[in-house]
Amino acid sequence: MKHMLLIKTREQLIAHLSTFKAKHSLGLVPTMGALHIGHAALVNRAVEENNAVVVSIFVNPTQFNNTADLEKYPQTLKADIEVLERISKDIIVFVPSIDEMYSEEVKSVNYDFGGLENIMEGAFRPGHFDGVGTIVESLLTLVKPDKAYFGEKDFQQLQIIRKLTKIRKIPVNIIGCPIVREANGLAFSSRNERLSNNSRNEAAFIYKILKSAKKIFGTKSAKNVKDWVTEQFEQHPDLELEYIEITQAKTLKPVIKKQKNKKYRAFIAVYADGVRLIDNIALN
Repeated sequence: MKHMLLIKTREQLIAHLSTFKAKHSLGLVPTMGALHIGHAALVNRAVEENNAVVVSIFVNPTQFNNTADLEKYPQTLKADIEVLERISKDIIVFVPSIDEMYSEEVKSVNYDFGGLENIMEGAFRPGHFDGVGTIVESLLTLVKPDKAYFGEKDFQQLQIIRKLTKIRKIPVNIIGCPIVREANGLAFSSRNERLSNNSRNEAAFIYKILKSAKKIFGTKSAKNVKDWVTEQFEQHPDLELEYIEITQAKTLKPVIKKQKNKKYRAFIAVYADGVRLIDNIALN
């Protein structure tokens, strides 16, 4: 019976990838494990669009500004491999140690993403995007994929990674994939596993409010929409709103005044049961 290829060192990975023919298309799906249906959708798409696919599983310490959050992050390698095997036994799974990814000290590179890194997630999680950039740059230069796949749930991260590839001139096609949701509308996330059943049900409110915000945005200003969303959460005792922001989709600049030809998105971060959940929606 065929077993999936599990690679733990950079050296082994380089050696294995060097056997591919130049015309082969190679896909990369970087993950932190605790794989769910959202990840599976990324991997399925990568498998459909490439001759070979590398899925990395690495819980990156430098993108956690909260050590308790890092310690609680689920590590479920056995289950993750089962998820991947159901998709394809030909996937190459790269499971490096911290030493393997950070040869000397476990420290982020400091990037200038043109201000994208200082708003929303960046404002509430200082240094987060330096950590993300460091590991994604490391994986892209190691694997040298033709295409790399990221979920739109982390839309700000997706735009930052696009910017990273421009700054560092990394020749890769970054593909954003639509958010995958649970039956009640909650965006799939590894963190959802930490919610109680009750909180998981209550958290469906997040997407419900985003959908209403989208409707209201048709006729009201961005400020009116943000104020309305804030009020809805003030009336919800079990959920604590951290931020609601409406920005231009491409630049992530907060909207002062709507313009006809621009695309906008709403971004939200909410605490449920002490678990931090993020989501976003295209407004037009």
